[in-house]
Amino acid sequence: MAAERYRPVSIEDLPSHLVLEILSSGKLSAIDLLHLELTSRTFGGSHGLYPHKFRSLVDYAAYQLCVSHSVYGKMERNAQRGLFDRCGGKWKRVLRFLQSVEQSSDMVETSAGNQMQITTGRYHTLLISNSSLYSCGSSLCGVLGHGLGTKQCVTFTRINFPSPAQVVQVSASHNHAAFVMQSGEVFTCGDNSSFCCGHKDTNRPIFRPRLVEALKGLPCKQVATGLNFTVFLTRQGHVYTCGANTHGQLGHGDTIDSPAPKMIELPEGIGYVVQIAAGPSYVLAVADNGVVYSFGSGSNFCLGHGEQHDEFQPRAIQTFKRKGIHVVRVSAGDEHAVALDSSGYVYTWGKGYCGALGHGDEIDKTTPELLNKLESHLAVQVCARKRKTFVLGDNGSVYGCGWMGFGSLGFPDRRVSDKILSPRILDSLRAHHVSQISTGLYHTVVVTNRGKLFGFGDNERAQLGHDTLRGCLEPTEIFIQEMADDVDIVPECV
Repeated sequence: MAAERYRPVSIEDLPSHLVLEILSSGKLSAIDLLHLELTSRTFGGSHGLYPHKFRSLVDYAAYQLCVSHSVYGKMERNAQRGLFDRCGGKWKRVLRFLQSVEQSSDMVETSAGNQMQITTGRYHTLLISNSSLYSCGSSLCGVLGHGLGTKQCVTFTRINFPSPAQVVQVSASHNHAAFVMQSGEVFTCGDNSSFCCGHKDTNRPIFRPRLVEALKGLPCKQVATGLNFTVFLTRQGHVYTCGANTHGQLGHGDTIDSPAPKMIELPEGIGYVVQIAAGPSYVLAVADNGVVYSFGSGSNFCLGHGEQHDEFQPRAIQTFKRKGIHVVRVSAGDEHAVALDSSGYVYTWGKGYCGALGHGDEIDKTTPELLNKLESHLAVQVCARKRKTFVLGDNGSVYGCGWMGFGSLGFPDRRVSDKILSPRILDSLRAHHVSQISTGLYHTVVVTNRGKLFGFGDNERAQLGHDTLRGCLEPTEIFIQEMADDVDIVPECV
């Protein structure tokens, strides 16, 4: 009797409406849905639960997940149609695009169930793996977070926080870093002489992560570190800044430095901000309606307004607004900027030196221009740093352009000082599905969907996490040694 009562139930025996509810719960990726559709007639068949325009139960579930997605739901009807057409009329691919955009700028869910995020600073690298934070490279001003005596870490070494905490997002600049916890709390470390770490003590660097007390009660979702200032994005979509303000990069309408995070008064009509990016002395902010705002230093046309005047308050980039382009992500480089729109198109502007803008020349672009060379590809991430740009496609392919700089573009057949004027695919990574990419001054690191790390470029300061190589002209796998919670030694650091 008991055996009959608890007999195994096949997925095919479940009511179709219950199956649909499970598929639409948001726990599955687009790839998961595709696999289910291919392996069971229940998911691939028609059950009278959805309009005939959907090919299967999985297709209808993918549609529902797209409609409820925060990015898709804010897009105008024509933008939604444009994305659907770009994805070949396949809702599973639309969902894959939306999920890939999220992961590429947030946390990568690997096939092994691990969550990872990579961020490169000037001469160092930060990695989140299994909610722990690791760092390697040069510890200038304590930016690696391992304490006063650490000058360099030659392999990825775990950073210890004052109390056990799960790290969900990090940002690295030249000489300071910021970390967001699952609780929304923010920790910082590094040079605080300009108040960029958000602490009152400016007499000496912050050598270990310290809680930003001024943000208590203001849970954050993202941080972005500039050269000597920091930007904080709260879960409510408000933006706070602190640090140096020479060019108005704090966005408060003046050039007065701010020793503690202070909220920016955004222009009327902005619902809330969904993403921020910080260049050396300027900021880009994406609103939920797809409008991009910029402020700070106007040099090299990085603000995208067609002029090089500094902006002391957020100002909408009219090129996107006028053309009805819904931007979903931006990246702020040293001398140029890149944007990704809701249809997977890429736009670049700023200084064109070395081909960093990818238009086949070295001409500056004073306002955002569509990157025609990648028009046929569906991009999910853009990444800009000094004189180079990377674009990640939804199929995991990586494209790069700009200055080779110690091999940091990843083309082993080109010399270390060559210029790549148009985006070119990284053949050396074709065998891998890349989910996230980050580039520093002269080094680059990627994360694959299987949780593998590959780095290339300069390794003179061990910023690639290799203790024997001085540089890597082509992507080389990086290994990290997971540490137990009770381990409190850092033998890889000197």
